[in-house]
Amino acid sequence: MTEYILPLFSSFILTVIFGRIVLPLLVKLRAAQTEREEGPASHKVKNGTPTMGGIIFLVPWIAVMCFYLPDHRNIIPVFTAVICFALIGFSDDYLKVIRHHNLGLRAWQKLLLQIAAACAVLFTVHLFTNISFDMRIPFSSFFTGGTAFIASFGVLAIPLEILAICGAVNGANFTDGLDGLAASVTAVITLFVTASSAVTNAGIAPASMAFLGCMLGFLVYNHHPAKVFMGDTGSLALGGFAASSFIIMNMPIYLIIAAFIYFAEVLSVIIQVLYFKATGGKRFFKMAPIHHHFELSGWSETKVVLIFTLATVLLIVVAFVAI
Repeated sequence: MTEYILPLFSSFILTVIFGRIVLPLLVKLRAAQTEREEGPASHKVKNGTPTMGGIIFLVPWIAVMCFYLPDHRNIIPVFTAVICFALIGFSDDYLKVIRHHNLGLRAWQKLLLQIAAACAVLFTVHLFTNISFDMRIPFSSFFTGGTAFIASFGVLAIPLEILAICGAVNGANFTDGLDGLAASVTAVITLFVTASSAVTNAGIAPASMAFLGCMLGFLVYNHHPAKVFMGDTGSLALGGFAASSFIIMNMPIYLIIAAFIYFAEVLSVIIQVLYFKATGGKRFFKMAPIHHHFELSGWSETKVVLIFTLATVLLIVVAFVAI
């Protein structure tokens, strides 16, 4: 029980304390958010809110994980993913801050760095664990007498895993558009990771419970109206955590169910762009990512966050039944 309770509470307390230290520093350094011009008008008041706040929960999580890494080798790839994607996000945030613009790294630069980080994560899986790249098929246990079918994709497994990682990372990044949204959705996903880790004996429960504590601690500062934003520093790390955790459990396919909000956000952007080009300027959604569509349809930020979080609660129940 201590492997669940201790990392949860220690990471929560450390995050709350660290936030009180870092937040004034971000204000002093003028690490401020610059809202995009085409964004919702209601978001203009957020200009000047400190960003790069992912540091607030990443440092405590890393500190807590240092106590678990020696005896929980399966956490190493998760640790690697969080660090790598946090560094990519930090680079992007830093460029935005010094340019006082909402554009940081170019899209192709971001993608290349994400692919490189994904390869590094998969390399650590191979180097430090006994985990294969086979994939558990959702709901297959209903047809095999209670034992889930685990499929081997051979050489295709690597590009599929990279696709899953990059998809989750960008999904988490797009989800981070409203106060508390990305942290709330990810907090629910960590509950699924913890429960599934116990079922699959993946041994990453301390990492997921610590991440849950960090999300709850960060929400102290990030709930509406947010005092700080996590920025790409935090949101890319969120996606890296989720994707690597599911890979360790041989469950990357389950990301589509449990982390459906991530992928809905990405798909809404893809649909919007393709529809815009195909119709010569018409829009499928009022605005993408899809949380902005609901905002412009009259939903408040808090309502969108609540509905998306509750939807994730239902989705992780479905995903757990599918194991």
